[in-house]
Amino acid sequence: MIEKICQDNPRSGNLVWLHSDNGAPMKSAALLATLHRLDIKASFSRPSVSNDNPYSEALFRTLKYRPNFPSRPFADIAAARAWLEQFADWYNTRHLHCAINFVTPDDRHFGRHQGILARRRCVYAAARRRHPERWSGETRSWKPVRVVCLNPERSDSKAKHA
Repeated sequence: MIEKICQDNPRSGNLVWLHSDNGAPMKSAALLATLHRLDIKASFSRPSVSNDNPYSEALFRTLKYRPNFPSRPFADIAAARAWLEQFADWYNTRHLHCAINFVTPDDRHFGRHQGILARRRCVYAAARRRHPERWSGETRSWKPVRVVCLNPERSDSKAKHA
């Protein structure tokens, strides 16, 4: 599976990271040795920082609150993988992400977001011209998000717009 991720994403430079909390299972010698053997880099949350990785926390919340999230354990590893595969497909191709101005990660990755956001700017501008009384200020910014960082520094905590 790791090999497929690297093949499907050649721009990643074959770098795969596993981010987790500081729990004992995630820091065990056996797991760390396996990660090293697979050339996967380990990344750990900062101690006593409950929201150290807000993107991962948001992803887990999205996963757990999906209407089709199983209420019972998976029958086997194949069933778990199949469910996660369909979730990942939905998350990347149909779920609109607020951090990237409500486009899908695929739209952003493949450059389709530019056209989507341009059309939204036109729709909002037309709506404002038709009904200016509904707008107390500027319309929502539909500028493409240029940079999204995992655990951004405090001075760069907001995404930069192009």
